[in-house]
Amino acid sequence: MIKKEIIVEKDRKIVNILQDFGFSFADVSKMLRKKDVKVDGKPTKENVMVTAGTKVTFFYTPDMLQKKYDILFENEDAYIIYKRVGIEVEGEKGLEKILPNAIAVHRLDRNTEGVMVFAKNTECAKKLITAFKNHAIHKFYIAEIVGNFDVKNKTYKGFLTKDSENALVKISPQKVKGSVEIETKVNTIKAGVQSSLVEVELVTGKTHQIRAHLAYLGHPIIGDGKYGKNEINKKFQQNHQKLACFRLKFDFVDVNGLNFAEFVKKPKWYIF
Repeated sequence: MIKKEIIVEKDRKIVNILQDFGFSFADVSKMLRKKDVKVDGKPTKENVMVTAGTKVTFFYTPDMLQKKYDILFENEDAYIIYKRVGIEVEGEKGLEKILPNAIAVHRLDRNTEGVMVFAKNTECAKKLITAFKNHAIHKFYIAEIVGNFDVKNKTYKGFLTKDSENALVKISPQKVKGSVEIETKVNTIKAGVQSSLVEVELVTGKTHQIRAHLAYLGHPIIGDGKYGKNEINKKFQQNHQKLACFRLKFDFVDVNGLNFAEFVKKPKWYIF
């Protein structure tokens, strides 16, 4: 068994703290049942709230840790990776620090998994950032959403406004002060009574666009704690949003190995 001690940086529940280290929900539950988690030296079997400054000790085996990423492609200029849920892109624990020489040129939310491209040098980073701005890189997502939603390649427009104070965005049908226009293309893969599986293409790429736009349309992503409803997430037993960037498609981006390339990897929960 491996022993690890950490000091909690902000008030959080045990499950969320340990999931950030790459443990699955099932493994955290098992650790709690076996009293392999201690809070300030005292074993706990409950998913308690832990305050900032508290010492948390936990015991685990190496096979319990989930991988933070899979490398799908690599050359002297860039990485194409599949980011796991619960992993930051930036920051001290982010992929930009973990991957050697990696420069982030776009983002995925911490709780969104999926295919990403990282540059390995500043020249490549400039080319990729320009390509994103010119819509020469296309991002496609899979999401499981609440309710029956059956559409075929339909583009939804709206206006997005950032609410920095509450760390979220709001969607409105008309332009309001500080808003930007957004476009989200949705195609239903499988429609069901309780949930539907949809493919989403970002025509514009704004913060939380997919999550907020689908919720605005009345079909929040299952497991989304910010734009969904907790009672619905509990019903589906999901505490991570079922959203993944499963495909990156490149036009000519002037980067060796990426011109007109396409990279696809579907999440484990995708069943169709």
